[in-house]
Amino acid sequence: MNIFRRVLAAVDLSQEQGSARVLAAACETLEEGDTLHVVTVVPDFGMSIVGSFFPSGHEGKMVSQAQDALHAFTKAHLPDGISKQHIVAHGNIYEEILNAADTVKADLIVVGTHPASARDYVLGPNAERITRHAKCSVLAVR
Repeated sequence: MNIFRRVLAAVDLSQEQGSARVLAAACETLEEGDTLHVVTVVPDFGMSIVGSFFPSGHEGKMVSQAQDALHAFTKAHLPDGISKQHIVAHGNIYEEILNAADTVKADLIVVGTHPASARDYVLGPNAERITRHAKCSVLAVR
């Protein structure tokens, strides 16, 4: 009997190898009939100085492109027959992943980490925040 019925896999589409490992680990927790919720987040540049360099309407275009890219990514990296829900969020990465977990009532969040650096030591800043603030179990995949 599986204790994780609602699994949320958080993927970074710019990190294909690591995100493929996240999906593989998430699939290992699934049983027949479970749905894998796959989320990616388009960062929000908002009113920051960086945001002023983008043309009007760029965020909507980025979200649409991310939706297409997420579907292509899961098609390439998930076995046939896996029931999945695609979620593209827009905003602060760790906050949006936590919001998605709450929305789908996740029992488990599977998140990738990047190689440790002198600044991060074990987890990246988003993975660390997700682990600290999640209301459910978190599996961090290196």
